[in-house]
Amino acid sequence: MIQKIFSYLIPIKIFKKKSARSKVIEVTWANGELVLDSENTNYSYGSLQRILRYGLRTIGYKNILEMDHILLLGVAGGSVIKTLVDEIEYKRKITGVEIDPDIIQIANQYFNLDQIKQLEIIIDDAFEFVLKTKEQYNLIIIDVFEDIKMPNFLFEKFFSERVCSLLKNRGFILFNTMILDEAHNVRNRKYISEINPKLFTSKMLPRIEDHNELIIIEKVA
Repeated sequence: MIQKIFSYLIPIKIFKKKSARSKVIEVTWANGELVLDSENTNYSYGSLQRILRYGLRTIGYKNILEMDHILLLGVAGGSVIKTLVDEIEYKRKITGVEIDPDIIQIANQYFNLDQIKQLEIIIDDAFEFVLKTKEQYNLIIIDVFEDIKMPNFLFEKFFSERVCSLLKNRGFILFNTMILDEAHNVRNRKYISEINPKLFTSKMLPRIEDHNELIIIEKVA
């Protein structure tokens, strides 16, 4: 409790671990809440939770409450899962795919992710999982980072078409991206241009928390 109080004055690091995937993982008290960070960016809670909450609000909490199955590619500490369960009060199935088992161990220990009964965690590569799954989803949240880097496959047409094919009718994709230079702007515009406008609508929510841009895709046919 003392650490929590003092964290309003200065961040207080309580855990640090090297990870083969994420290089460095840190748990810190900041402004009265626990956050999960990599070496150079926020991984869960803090600014990331605000970013994805904004995206969920744009999709509409009422729409989300009517969904049967939500897929999360990239779990980290699970802040968006906590938003879904604790704030939106979503009661149905959530599947989370995370490549880094160290992250899940920390999420269970510090953020009680393993106490969410409707949540299934799968340790797998997001690309491999998307190729293998035979399920369809009402909402697919893509939040895959290795520190500040985003794997190139996320923006390849083959992967985006495969992800879109997993959507149920009137389903949504919420894709969190990071914009650090003009090349990233070009990359995002190209990604949007390759979405089939006859089957999907798409829009960008730019410059959220300075460097993040959300892409929202809805299946309309």
